[in-house]
Amino acid sequence: MKRCKYSSRQMTSAAIAVVVIAAGSAFAQTSSVDQVLQADMRRLELAQESQERINGVVEVARSLSDDYRAINKEIDGLKVYNRLMTAQTNGQSATLDDIALSMEQVDVINRQIFPLMERMIDGIEQSVSLDIPFLMAERTKRVNDLKGIMERSDVSVAEKFRKVMEAYQIESDYGTSSDIYKEELTIDGSVREYNILKIGRVGLYFQSDDANITGWWNAELGAYELLGSEYRNEIRKGIRVARQLIAPELILLPMPASKPVGGA
Repeated sequence: MKRCKYSSRQMTSAAIAVVVIAAGSAFAQTSSVDQVLQADMRRLELAQESQERINGVVEVARSLSDDYRAINKEIDGLKVYNRLMTAQTNGQSATLDDIALSMEQVDVINRQIFPLMERMIDGIEQSVSLDIPFLMAERTKRVNDLKGIMERSDVSVAEKFRKVMEAYQIESDYGTSSDIYKEELTIDGSVREYNILKIGRVGLYFQSDDANITGWWNAELGAYELLGSEYRNEIRKGIRVARQLIAPELILLPMPASKPVGGA
């Protein structure tokens, strides 16, 4: 009986030892799992840090790539701009050369154009003196004004030439227009204001307001001459046409006889 009790005690001690060993083994396994988990967390943290560094590198690379493309685009634009500026500069250089050449020729042109304008003014003056005597005060004043402008230093050569050409144009227009104006004439020793009708450069007629006195400029005699009553209504009609009171129509008026070329 004592032997049996002893064996049961030993068995109990062995069982406790087994439980202790199992518990120690379980504790050891739990510690290993924690270490594995900690190692995994560390690796995860390292992986995240590595990913962040990679993301930073990628972002820098993307920024550098964008900057590179922007710079290339700007370079292309500058190339186009430089090409255009080069063409413009070449054009300006050619213009400057032309201006320099023109400035060198200014003195030559001035020496040639002044005698030309003087001859043109003399031609206008001669035309006025030989023409039928219409608007004589106005036309004579225009010639005298041209002569005065030619002597002024404050008027440019271009303006002087423009004035001369303007006078030529006015004189030219007289030959293709009909005009009506008032002027005092001395007829048979009596001074009176008349309506003057000019038809181109071929006919100059006068008539009083009451139409009782009618006449014309007789180029052959070089004087004003009275006309018969048969021309009274015709000249009145011509005056109304010139004033645009009626539509243009045929009028019968005396005309100076034409002369052959050369005055023969």
